[in-house]
Amino acid sequence: QVRDRLKQQVVEMTEKFPGFRPGLAILQVGNRDDSNLYINMKLKAAAEIGISANHIKLPNTATEADVLKCIASLNADPAVHGFIVQLPLDTDKPINTEKITNAVAPEKDVDGLSSINAGKLSRGDLGDCFIPCTPKGCMELIRQTGVQVAGKRAVVIGRSKIVGAPMHDLLLWNNATVTTCHSKTSTLAEEVGKADILVVAAGRAEMVKGEWIKPGAIVIDCGINHVPDSTKASGKRVVGDVAYTSAKERASFITPVPGGVGPMTVAMLMQSTVESAQRFLEKFQPGKWTIQYNQLTLKMPVPSDIEISQSCMPKPIDQVAKEVGLFPDEVEPYGQTKAKVQLSVLNRLKNQPDGKYVVVTGITPTPLGEGKSTTTVGLVQALGAHLHQNVFACVRQPSQGPTFGIKGGAAGGGYCQVVPMEEFNLHLTGDIHAITAANNLVAAAIDARIFHELTQSDQALYNRLVPSVNGVRKFSDIQIRRLQKLGINKTDPMALTKEEVNSFVRLDIDPGTITWQRVLDTNDRFLRKITIGQSPTEKGFTRTAQFDITVSSEIMAVLALADGLDDMKKRFGRMVVASSKKGQPVTADDLGVTGALAVLMKDAVKPNLMQTLEGTPVFVHAGPFANIAHGNSSVLADKIALKLVGKDGFVVTEAGFGADIGMEKFFNIKCRYSGLRPHVVVLVATVRALKMHGGGPAVTAGVPLPKEYTEENLQLGAKGCSNLNKQIQNARMFGVPVVVAVNAFKTDTKAELALVVQHAKEAGAFDAVECTHWAEGGKGALALARAVQRASQAPSNFRFLYNVELPVVDKIRLIAQQVYGARDIELLPEAQEKVALYTKQGFGNLPICMAKTHLSLSHDPEQKGAPTGFVLPIRDIRASVGAGFLYPLVGTMSTMPGLPTRPCFYDIDLDPVSGGVNGLF
Repeated sequence: QVRDRLKQQVVEMTEKFPGFRPGLAILQVGNRDDSNLYINMKLKAAAEIGISANHIKLPNTATEADVLKCIASLNADPAVHGFIVQLPLDTDKPINTEKITNAVAPEKDVDGLSSINAGKLSRGDLGDCFIPCTPKGCMELIRQTGVQVAGKRAVVIGRSKIVGAPMHDLLLWNNATVTTCHSKTSTLAEEVGKADILVVAAGRAEMVKGEWIKPGAIVIDCGINHVPDSTKASGKRVVGDVAYTSAKERASFITPVPGGVGPMTVAMLMQSTVESAQRFLEKFQPGKWTIQYNQLTLKMPVPSDIEISQSCMPKPIDQVAKEVGLFPDEVEPYGQTKAKVQLSVLNRLKNQPDGKYVVVTGITPTPLGEGKSTTTVGLVQALGAHLHQNVFACVRQPSQGPTFGIKGGAAGGGYCQVVPMEEFNLHLTGDIHAITAANNLVAAAIDARIFHELTQSDQALYNRLVPSVNGVRKFSDIQIRRLQKLGINKTDPMALTKEEVNSFVRLDIDPGTITWQRVLDTNDRFLRKITIGQSPTEKGFTRTAQFDITVSSEIMAVLALADGLDDMKKRFGRMVVASSKKGQPVTADDLGVTGALAVLMKDAVKPNLMQTLEGTPVFVHAGPFANIAHGNSSVLADKIALKLVGKDGFVVTEAGFGADIGMEKFFNIKCRYSGLRPHVVVLVATVRALKMHGGGPAVTAGVPLPKEYTEENLQLGAKGCSNLNKQIQNARMFGVPVVVAVNAFKTDTKAELALVVQHAKEAGAFDAVECTHWAEGGKGALALARAVQRASQAPSNFRFLYNVELPVVDKIRLIAQQVYGARDIELLPEAQEKVALYTKQGFGNLPICMAKTHLSLSHDPEQKGAPTGFVLPIRDIRASVGAGFLYPLVGTMSTMPGLPTRPCFYDIDLDPVSGGVNGLF
């Protein structure tokens, strides 16, 4: 009956949570025959019920440290819901059995032998512990008789930790009057005669005589003893601790030996395992969060960002991970406040529905920015800490170039920040450094290959590329791929003809076509154009090159768009670094560096977990440029977050620059590759930016704002709403509801804010609300959060702007006309050549990633508002084939920023007392 019931429970579990099965591990040391027999019985019962059982067998030479190491591994394994250590331990090493049983995690101790479970049982906490299987089976047998335990006199013979002592406690807490006897009890027969319920676990053959037993008593015999029996082939038979033949004449119920308590013990082990699995599901049910939020202490005036950040005490990152349903083995802490998250969580949660997907973008900004990051954090703090919704923020990792240059930090601001902000803004977990190393490895490989091909014969190159090791030459996997690409279907290095050797060893790179540059995560204008190869050892082979900033590297874009380690590696292999002199694309795979890049990036591919000031979770992962790349955080972070929040939760991600750039690329590139579909667009607007678009004077970083921005001017703001209207139209073009967040500054008047809200609604926004989250944290974004909740329930008909099968020029024209408001486009000669080249090379079906100024809807940063009728000039087109897009260059575009006259680093230093970071990030 028990097994049938458990089997049905397991079926119900797997139906409710596809792919889930209760897991039992049995750890054995040595090879005792009796232990093997018992384990086989348990494995058979587990298989019958549907429990996934794993038998771990250590040799009898295993030390105590070996056993403890194995237990620690099982404790951390989320697929193991219960495990037992098979006793006795068959070893010739000194091992403390008590230490071993207590090492088992109490929540997995389905044998109930740890001191914690024993202590809870002795205190009567029966609902919060595991009970040893034999006493538990005995109680089940007693219940099956239909006799009420409460008020009955019970006698337990035996006081072992496995049966006697826990049996006493179990009967006591079921309201029996319990006497414990043992081999030293002088009046044993007399005590037995008083028992309504008798449980015997003394380990002595037929010690209890039938005539001792009270008529009508329930007798549970836990003993297993061997006595001589010449009629048996083995010369012995199994008997219990009770003289069964005479006792059954007096007892109302009695268990036989064998076949009584033994099978029930196994059944109870299975029951405890299923119970443990049920507790696990209740605790780690996807989408079911129990989260502790941090209470903000607001101050006026609002302190500096770093003062606010450092006044907050972040939760330990392992606590954040646990709160959102991540398992310990899925989290790799980097200190106390940040951690990497394993991609395996996606496979574990693959059958769980996604939450609601929200993208935060903005109107065309001033050079100061309009608070998209701050709004992103404020929105998740409002949804989480105030409305108690499951919510994740997914944001980009900032480059150290702008951090130490003109922008400062990118963790949000005021009371809406990712914390600790100094860790967020600096090295984080080293992802950008990994990208720098990987990018520069490719750059070094390009120039080294050109040099070696210029200075060596075909045979010399071949001998070095495919060397003989111990007399054997063998192609590596990446070399086999190159041979296949060349149409050479041979695997024996000795079988290639001279012509085939020539094709294999000569990439024949045209230096004038190299598009791959070295990178550095520092703003350094003097590296925008350099000459390399000036050392005498390079034999005069020099060329003009440049450094870009790391976040502009295609490797960063690949990281952001990959959906796993394998996909990232394939994208690396497809990256085109140059063309051959015959016009054929040369890839990272041709250079032989793909595997090395994957090794350098194997940790960077894992999203970084952090938290906001109010304790809501944040993924910080990838930080591609928003002009020559797509300007969005990683697909992987979004996918993991959408699974973790559950179907009723929210994931809020941010798209770089204005809606015409970051949002358009989010839809047409990121969503195209990820397969994810957004539910809501949050469009951030400010009175300051709208006044600029209405004809206000220039806004310059580091210069005080003119009075037009600090005094009420409704006419200027109303005129500038043309930009807001256009960006609302841009968002609605993709079929997604738009909520406008009017980010209020202290210089804004109520009338100005009300004007923006009214214009936004009239322009077709689902809703528009004033936000004060910078000064008030999540509380100041409550109206926004509620509007987003409502909008997420509204009909959404998401669609792409263009079909990738269209010709390259048509795709560019659609973006220019539909999103920017251009009359037409003009391709300059170099761009025309690239269209022909990339189409010929097979890259014409890639999405388009426009590289243009973020300060205007047009190509001219001085044209504000919503200009129309202009012709968009396309200077050049380049390919990020690994990332998966072509990027037309509109106007002049620098990929290596410079430092301003007074960089941010003037204000950054170590605190002489605490050793922490001081400064104005």
